[in-house]
Amino acid sequence: MPEEIRLRRALAWLAAVTLLGAPLPAQQGVTRYVRYGYQGRTGYGVLDGETIRELSGNFLESPRATGVTVRRADVKLLAPVTPSKVIAVGLNYRSHLGERPVPAYPGLFAKLPTSIVGPGDGIVMPPDATDLHYEGEMVIVIGKQAHNVPEAQALEYVFGVTAGNDVSERAWQRNDLQWFRAKASDTFGPIGPVVARGLNYDSLLVQTRLNGETRQSERTSDLIFNVPAIVSYVSRYVTLSPGDLIFTGTPQSTKPMKPGDVVEVEVEGVGVLRNPVVAAKP
Repeated sequence: MPEEIRLRRALAWLAAVTLLGAPLPAQQGVTRYVRYGYQGRTGYGVLDGETIRELSGNFLESPRATGVTVRRADVKLLAPVTPSKVIAVGLNYRSHLGERPVPAYPGLFAKLPTSIVGPGDGIVMPPDATDLHYEGEMVIVIGKQAHNVPEAQALEYVFGVTAGNDVSERAWQRNDLQWFRAKASDTFGPIGPVVARGLNYDSLLVQTRLNGETRQSERTSDLIFNVPAIVSYVSRYVTLSPGDLIFTGTPQSTKPMKPGDVVEVEVEGVGVLRNPVVAAKP
């Protein structure tokens, strides 16, 4: 099948499931925040089923409700936050270690803020990429400035979590001096669709699907280093600011994806993050 036809079909399917997908069930004590584009402006709100209740500003800054509502179907959901820093933890599930030993401390690397894109945005495969993989993950969203935070207090600095895809080019990851290209290229960090607050971060199901087929499925209870341990450890070395992101690691194994594919990352209580894979424009 020609790539152009494959891509058109994938994008049509993506649009259909986005518009027709069932709303997340209500969960007591859980609030889901969104950032969206609507009528030429960027807004923030609380997602309630298929309705967004508008906020007066960024939800990280304690805004008030304006009383205005918009339909989810009428807006473009954006990456829910715009981080100053994007940190990621590698090898944080035993199922992803293979023959490697269990690490004694979180293995960290950085992604660039310019890698971040939102729901429905294309994951652009660079023309010289040969082995592009998905990595479905739960992503921590920092809520207030954190520096050298004790593990027992670390959850106080977490605003909530979202779903993320730590897109990785394995050939570059193996062969480059650093993981700069492999992990931090433009569009290699999709996140969304919401930031969920009030979930039990220690027991969420993380799943990744490629073209509808489940490829990864594991609970965050299997993380080697949990959310408080990660936040505390990272904050020893860098000061975390509101909106900063920490990708917590991917489970099991990963496989290549190509232009025309659609990858979905679902985190329980957060929802489904869907992104098509597209070829770089000439």
